[in-house]
Amino acid sequence: MPLEMNRNVFITCAVTGSGNTQDRSPHVPRSPKEIADSAIAAAQAGAAVVHCHVRDPDSGVASRDPKLYREVTERIRDSEVDVVLNLTAGMGGDLTFGPPSAPLPLQAGTDMASAEDRMEHVVDCLPEICTLDCGTMNFAEADYVMTNTPSMLEAMGSIMTELEVQPEIEAFDTGHLWFAKKLVNDGVLKRPALVQLCMGVPWGAPDDLNTFLAMVNNVPADWQWSGFSLGRNEMPYVAAAVLAGGNVRVGLEDNLWLDKGVLATNADLVANAVTIIQAMGAKVMRPQEVRDHLGLNKRAPR
Repeated sequence: MPLEMNRNVFITCAVTGSGNTQDRSPHVPRSPKEIADSAIAAAQAGAAVVHCHVRDPDSGVASRDPKLYREVTERIRDSEVDVVLNLTAGMGGDLTFGPPSAPLPLQAGTDMASAEDRMEHVVDCLPEICTLDCGTMNFAEADYVMTNTPSMLEAMGSIMTELEVQPEIEAFDTGHLWFAKKLVNDGVLKRPALVQLCMGVPWGAPDDLNTFLAMVNNVPADWQWSGFSLGRNEMPYVAAAVLAGGNVRVGLEDNLWLDKGVLATNADLVANAVTIIQAMGAKVMRPQEVRDHLGLNKRAPR
């Protein structure tokens, strides 16, 4: 597929994530107020979409407490700053095995929830977008598996479609895109779909450009997509995604650093992305433009 640069680009800011980064930077938000404030600052810096996880306010450990999601979404919606809300639905599919000599019983960190439980906060908050991690994969940890079975993804995808919340398919490898196409072809998800290409996440698709273009070339022509990479490659992938025809994601979920020895805020990372996009001759889209472009519904919580 020939490259065709995207001239109208939207930025997603991944505000806090679920990784154990809360003690590595004072800028990683923990409480609902901190998460909402950081999301609002990112929107003011140029992000059209904010992708939000929640954390225990005291420990900073990742949580899927619906009350925390409700507080975050209400704080963002009550602000005077417009932004498209994207909530994760990736929590609740965690398996942690014992060592190879004794993999069972499952260990602390295991959290396997039903499709209904994993979607409870989405049903309650009704964001414009929520994520669907479209496959199972080993992460960097030795005995941890992110677990999303085909039937679980079909069930969660059906709930998203019924709610009229746009799924953002998180594709960590080419097989995830393969299954996403099946979900669309089977009518579980609507066409055109929205995809996030997640590059450089151990042990998914590495973030070399050959693999990235293989992922891009597997996205159907009528779908919308964004791409990102981790750490030092976050900003180079802003340029790569725009050049390859996509949109971009930055944020503290993926990278803590602005420069060597300089910790970033979400607003810093978004501002850098804006500079790169505009220097390439492209326009940064605003939230309502993204809603119109993707056919999103902005609704109040139930």
